[in-house]
Amino acid sequence: MHKEKKKSPLSWLMEYTGNYRGLLYSGLFLSAISMVLGMAPYICIWLVIRDLVSVAPNWTQATEIAQYGWMAFAFAVGGILIYFFALMCTHLAAFRTASNIRKRGMAHLMKTPLGFFDNNASGLLRNRLDGAASETETLLAHNLADIVGTVAMFIAMLVLMFIFDWRMGAACLLAAVISVLSMFTMMGGKNAKLMQEYQAAQDKMSKAGTEYVRGIPVVKVFQQTVYSFKAFKQAIEDYSEKAEKYTDGVCRMPQSVNLTFTDGAFVFLIPVALFLAPSALNSGNFAGFVTNFAFYAVFSAIISTALAKIMFAASGSMLAQTALKRIDTVMNAPVLEITENPKTPNGNKVEFNDVSFTYEGADHPALSHVSLVAESGQTVALVGPSGGGKTTAASLIPRFWDVSEGAVKVGGIDVREVDPHVLMEHIAFVFQNNRLFKTSIIENVRAARPGASREEVQKALEAAQCMDIIDKLPNGMDTAIGSEGTYLSGGEQQRIALARAILKDAPIVVLDEATAFADPENEVLIQKAFATLTRGKTVIMIAHRLSTVTRADKIIVLDGGQVAEEGTHEELIEKSGLYARMWNEYNQAAKWKIQNETEVR
Repeated sequence: MHKEKKKSPLSWLMEYTGNYRGLLYSGLFLSAISMVLGMAPYICIWLVIRDLVSVAPNWTQATEIAQYGWMAFAFAVGGILIYFFALMCTHLAAFRTASNIRKRGMAHLMKTPLGFFDNNASGLLRNRLDGAASETETLLAHNLADIVGTVAMFIAMLVLMFIFDWRMGAACLLAAVISVLSMFTMMGGKNAKLMQEYQAAQDKMSKAGTEYVRGIPVVKVFQQTVYSFKAFKQAIEDYSEKAEKYTDGVCRMPQSVNLTFTDGAFVFLIPVALFLAPSALNSGNFAGFVTNFAFYAVFSAIISTALAKIMFAASGSMLAQTALKRIDTVMNAPVLEITENPKTPNGNKVEFNDVSFTYEGADHPALSHVSLVAESGQTVALVGPSGGGKTTAASLIPRFWDVSEGAVKVGGIDVREVDPHVLMEHIAFVFQNNRLFKTSIIENVRAARPGASREEVQKALEAAQCMDIIDKLPNGMDTAIGSEGTYLSGGEQQRIALARAILKDAPIVVLDEATAFADPENEVLIQKAFATLTRGKTVIMIAHRLSTVTRADKIIVLDGGQVAEEGTHEELIEKSGLYARMWNEYNQAAKWKIQNETEVR
């Protein structure tokens, strides 16, 4: 069987250039021309030395020196201008390519199951996509242009080096060979693996840093330091260890050799010149020998400049290669499969038919052979001990994850056979932690239905009991959240999120402990909003406060990923099972109060 040829990082990166590939190639071509032109002033310098040596000691007879000077000036200015336009082309291509990477990555993430983001922190994804895309800019904008230009210059140098005396030319190129070999030593084999480990440690530190910043309030409350945040401390130490191991153990010796031979290219020329000088003197061509020596001495300076550019370009290429591998982890994120022949749900009934689900990497299933039914218009509550599978079950309805076994159906149709957009139109969500955008309240609510009018948004806010919030804000619905000191409490944010769900007016509503963080006053208002939101809808309610589910049409008790009990509140109390014990414990907790020492006695 024919095995597909593995793409190189450069050809891989070229796929992201899109319509700017021609611009990139133009920049590389101009860079090659500018590098070749950059050699011309050195040739002019050699011509000046040649003319002076040929007429020595009658220097005034060298009449074309001024002309060579103006030629050198013209070539230098021309090379600089061409290199400027080359970098303009490569920079534009690099910025657009990085933009394409970010856009394609975001487009791909939009197709992944929402559950993917539970296991991949936002800081990690941002560093892999945004940070890694930035690292490719250096390769395309500078490194690639320098590599192509330097290669063109080396080809031209090879021709020139062997025109006059191949022995002196070989001596000059020996330094280049040793320098290039040291760079390959630094980049290849296990060293490339160490660079990947270094980049992985950087990703881990970025993720831990984001989590630490978010946890600063907790750290401050308990008077802890950064070192008490174990994950962040370990990530920093791991990154420091990998960075030191790479720079000290891998780069130090090859880099020292590279710089030594790069800057000392002229040293290799001297022994060869001393060896050839006697024969040149005996043959009477000593002036020509001096002229040739001057030519190679001048061009040995070009070698050191070219090798320095290759060194930095090679380093940038290595960084870009590891960056592309990190980008690939985002591009290879699992995609939500979309059926070619989508079906439309017929009604609002929700069914779980022998559903099992196991999280990736988990040792045991989160749900095991769960079957339940929420008839159209019913309110079904999912309750049970923490970790029983309540949130997992709710997340399978909108396909945050796909089931491992069995089927979840909406309106009699397996959710995997429904177009994701159609499925999302059928379901509204209210979670414990609803995120509001840093924009106006009206735009936050409109996120549920972008085409909604201002009057429709206002009605949704009224139904969600939000008018007391709107009235106290300086610009009403147009007030931006999170800017200029405008912040909302957790309960107020919850009501804005409810307005969003009310505006969507989906026939199925999923409530995941929506009153968990609300104070008593906000909870009363939220319960009123629930009455509007759930009227005539199929409701799947996850609750820890059992007082909120007593009026549910059906209560499903999940324990250890399985259905332990099912029935109404009264039926489950009569069974004296798990739900009854939970109800008694809940009532005892509700009656509990802090007592002072006298009352206890």
